[in-house]
Amino acid sequence: MSRVGKAPVAIPDKTKIEINGPHVVVTGPLGSLERTIHQDMTAAIEGRELVVTRPSDQKRHRALHGLTRALIANMVEGVSKGYVITLKMVGVGYRAEVRGKTLVLFLGYSHPIVFTPPDGVTFEVLPKESKILVKSIDKELVGQVAAKVRSFRKPEPYKGKGVRYEDEQVRTKAGKTAG
Repeated sequence: MSRVGKAPVAIPDKTKIEINGPHVVVTGPLGSLERTIHQDMTAAIEGRELVVTRPSDQKRHRALHGLTRALIANMVEGVSKGYVITLKMVGVGYRAEVRGKTLVLFLGYSHPIVFTPPDGVTFEVLPKESKILVKSIDKELVGQVAAKVRSFRKPEPYKGKGVRYEDEQVRTKAGKTAG
């Protein structure tokens, strides 16, 4: 049995889950998310928990079992708490600002980079710490948007300048030595 798949998903008080065949809709205080799970997997609500079951012990079903349970658990956590990824800008003159919904980045290029996020994603800029907060209820979308913002100026290996995740460790190389 999959260790992830066999664990039930606890449903918080203000969260509702509707299951119509393979279509799962999770609604909570922060919003609503929906996803179509694989047709071989079965999701059922038992009390205040959601349980995902698989039809057989085939390798493919075992893999889908844990995946399906993890996706639904991420949806439940997203609509109840939300997700935040923090990006840190390292470099002289690197800054960001939010104009309306768009994020404007000044990363040492000759022009500012204007990034409009997809629906459901918001930005917050902490100017003193040079940090960008990417917020959403969809974990997958938060990760994609944060990776896209990071890709505008990845950390370089000599001085470590660029946009990085807050907990990311950048390995720096030794530069040229005189002599």
